Amino acid sequence: MATQHRDLRTGQPIWLKRPANNVQYSALSNDISVDVAIVGAGISGALIAESLTEAGFSVAVFDRRKPVTGSTPASTALLQFEIDTPLHHLARKIGLVNAERAWRRSKLAVDVLRERTRELGISCEMQNRNSLYLAGDVLDENGLRKEMDARRHAGFETRLLTRDELKARFDIDRAAALMCFDNIEANPRKLAHGYLRQAVARGASVYAPVEIVSVESNPRHVLAMTKEGLKVRCKHLVYATGYEMPDQVPKAGHQIISTWALATPPQKENLWPERCLIWEASDPYLYMRTTRDGRIIVGGEDEEFEDEAKRDAKLPAKTKAILRKLKKLFPNVKAEADFAWTGSFGASDTGLPSIGQIPGMDRCYAILGYGGNGITFSMVAAQLVRGLITKTGDTDADLFAFEKS
Repeated sequence: MATQHRDLRTGQPIWLKRPANNVQYSALSNDISVDVAIVGAGISGALIAESLTEAGFSVAVFDRRKPVTGSTPASTALLQFEIDTPLHHLARKIGLVNAERAWRRSKLAVDVLRERTRELGISCEMQNRNSLYLAGDVLDENGLRKEMDARRHAGFETRLLTRDELKARFDIDRAAALMCFDNIEANPRKLAHGYLRQAVARGASVYAPVEIVSVESNPRHVLAMTKEGLKVRCKHLVYATGYEMPDQVPKAGHQIISTWALATPPQKENLWPERCLIWEASDPYLYMRTTRDGRIIVGGEDEEFEDEAKRDAKLPAKTKAILRKLKKLFPNVKAEADFAWTGSFGASDTGLPSIGQIPGMDRCYAILGYGGNGITFSMVAAQLVRGLITKTGDTDADLFAFEKS
């Protein structure tokens, strides 16, 4: 049950250059017993740890790196409820009822993340932002109209902007765009550290660098072993390791994607009106947002491969390609890269994650395949895992559960 070892990111993510209040952690020096062991100290592990400590469980979080130094700092943190797969396309894959359930749950997760972060007083540069979904090679103007109808049928407030409206309001020259409301942007590193600190304040422990290399489970408890031979006895174990999953976790329908991103110099005078989150109905799609100090964070050029050396070698060329696309969309911006990075992330055939008990492993849970909604789905995972462990249940558990072989 050792997790896969991946070089999750390369380059210089912007968030690692910004100050953040780190969480206390230490090496594991002896065997321990705890209610819940969480493997992974990124945003998913942080949200789950906070939720379970709030529910009264004793929690220990483990990471083979330092906390919040894996995939989380590579996130561009466009925290949207809109799922990568358009709603009317997803309906063809999993049925209309389930597609609408998935989209509504994603919207709920964004709202809960906003509300809980505010309630806990976590400072993470969080701002509400509307979003623009631009016509592209996946959905043209007619396709966007169909998508608008599907979203409205599901209860989402959605507006179609014509070419003239898009040009007049945002100075963007595209055939059309869908506008949605009340998404979020944030600093993902500060967000994760904030939730981990809340868990620690309630008694959770964070151990790093510690690598869990074997797990034995039975109907009564779970026994995990570290690389150094120390034992962690727990009632439940949760894998929140992003894209470094143990072989026992079913991966059918999931794949590893490589992506590239950059941040421009500050240029508040050149930013688009309203500073919406922007992405395209294209494959691959360009996505962008702004920062508090007026930078543009933009990413895309995704490719379906996981060769890390190949991914890293493409960083200069991909950076230039992204800058060209940014300049074409907004001719007046300063299309230069102060920061550029590349990383690997999980994706699925439906755009949805798999969350739940690992088939054949009692009391062990995992989250797999985050796609473009990584942090949004991390909040869904925190809610679902809490429902499973507390036995209070969750109305959408079946929607995200691993298929049993």
